[in-house]
Amino acid sequence: MLNRMIKKIFLFFFVFLFLFGFISAIVPFGANLTEVRSETSSPDAPQSVSAQAGNVTELNIFGYSVTRFWQGYFGNVSGTIQLADSGDNVMYNWSLASPEGEIYASLNDSISWQDVQCFNFSATGDYLDDSANAGATSLYGLNLTQLESSFNIPSDSVDGVDETFSFFGVGTHDLFYTNSLEFSEGECRSTRVYGDSGSGESDEFEEILLYDPGARSVIFTTILEQDVLGFDSGSHDFEMMVLEDGSGTDVAVTPYYFYVELQ
Repeated sequence: MLNRMIKKIFLFFFVFLFLFGFISAIVPFGANLTEVRSETSSPDAPQSVSAQAGNVTELNIFGYSVTRFWQGYFGNVSGTIQLADSGDNVMYNWSLASPEGEIYASLNDSISWQDVQCFNFSATGDYLDDSANAGATSLYGLNLTQLESSFNIPSDSVDGVDETFSFFGVGTHDLFYTNSLEFSEGECRSTRVYGDSGSGESDEFEEILLYDPGARSVIFTTILEQDVLGFDSGSHDFEMMVLEDGSGTDVAVTPYYFYVELQ
């Protein structure tokens, strides 16, 4: 009788482990990338104005300069939703020509997706345990001052982080999900990268600031579109910007790790 009971208990735990022990949440996967081209704006030719001894001349001057703190990415996404085991042995898949979902870019190659939260400009910066705020807003992690300082961005820079990402107006984002965490409309700091209208006022190319407290890493996040006309009038699935330090004499490049979550 005792042996039969032990066998039943063993069988129960075996079935439990088989059914539940290997289950994990659906998390964003690393993205396979192909770099098509990388460009920057070309400088305008200088214009001349005559100088004559004894004269004073009033000039109204307008010009362009390239940002020193942002890198832009854009392109198209294709992929597959699959049913597979840990060895990537596929039982079934569904090919997607124009998938929905999100693209993520981070300086960190290992993200704790179950802890992801909205980046908070006014977080304490103490790096205390903040996992309880998964799917909400960071309280104790990296803040705006620390983030801008790490990229040598002056607090009064016109192309700083707080000048780019906001809670309201053209910066409001749609509802989206990351690793089964729900982020409601306008919950996080966000912006809209320009489409073919050049204004960023439509609900296209929305970019959101997320944060992983464990990796102490900001995650630049963009919601996928489906063949929308972008800044160059080409058809794109995403446009996004990431921070990069190009201040002073800094010409070093920075590797960003890309993740994709398809729906």
